[in-house]
Formats: sequence, C-alpha cells, structure tokens
Amino acid sequence: MTSALRTIGAWLARRAENIAAAMLAAMFLAFLLQIVFRYVLGLPIGWTHEASVILWIWLVLWGAAFVVREREEIRFDVFYGAVGPGARRVMCVITAAALIALYMISFPAVLDYITFMKVEKTSYLKIRFDWLFSIYIVFVVATIVRYIWLGWQALRGVAPDQFDPTKASSGV
Repeated sequence: MTSALRTIGAWLARRAENIAAAMLAAMFLAFLLQIVFRYVLGLPIGWTHEASVILWIWLVLWGAAFVVREREEIRFDVFYGAVGPGARRVMCVITAAALIALYMISFPAVLDYITFMKVEKTSYLKIRFDWLFSIYIVFVVATIVRYIWLGWQALRGVAPDQFDPTKASSGV
C-alpha cells in the first residue's frame, strides 16, 4: 500500500472515530435532557428516548463498520491462539468466505426490507424507517469489503496477528 493511501486511510479512520464520538455525545445529551425533563421538571418527553435508541443503533453499526479494528474483534481465542500462523491463515480464509457468502446471500432481502420500510415513521421524530435502517446497508457493504481484504491477505500468505491476552485493551 502506498504512503498516500495510508495517509488517506488514517485520516478517514480518524473522521469515522470523530463521527462515532459525536453520536455518543449526542446520545448522552439526549439522555441527560430526558432525565432533566422527567425528574426535575416533571414533564416526560418521548423524543429523547427515541433519539437515544436511534443513535445507539447507528453508533454500534457505524463503529463495527469503520472504527473497530480487526485485532479488536471478538473471536474464539482458545482455538485461534493455540495454532500457528498457517492455521490462522486457513481460519481467516474460511471465516472470510463464510461471512462474505452469508452477507451477500442475505443482502437482497435486507435491501428489500429496508426499502419497504419507507412507509413507516418513528413515533416522535417522524424519521422514515428506511433512513433509520440504512446504516445496516453501510455496515454490510463495509463488512464485505473488510473480509474480502482480510481473506485476500490470508491467501497471499499474510497471517492475521496472533492474539496476546497480556495486551488486551479496549482499543486504545
């Protein structure tokens, strides 16, 4: 990969993290607003709950698509850590092929469902459900691209990193 592509990729990764942080901040502010209105002012409002739920859905799928790195993914460490680089490559290829196939097989039905949901809107904010669920399409496409890349890397002979439990972290 060229230096320019790495620079662009790093910049895009930071922007994805910025967007995730903004969604988390907005969700937290909506949560605080809900507490103030319900318990301080005695005026329960529903749109803050709805906004929090929508932001949570978007935050989780956005983060899984663009923020979480491969080494931060959850895996069966008992098997994965017990094998050498060659077996890890084979596991990576099998996993990538299975996930790509499953996501691609389900994609037409998912797309149909999401486009069908344009007839429904959320209760308070009146956001169409096709807009709300559109993040899932972004997630699926990003996941397919990620696993095509990982599978290709494994086929080229690049073994995925071995998990080191002594260096486990929250991604920081």
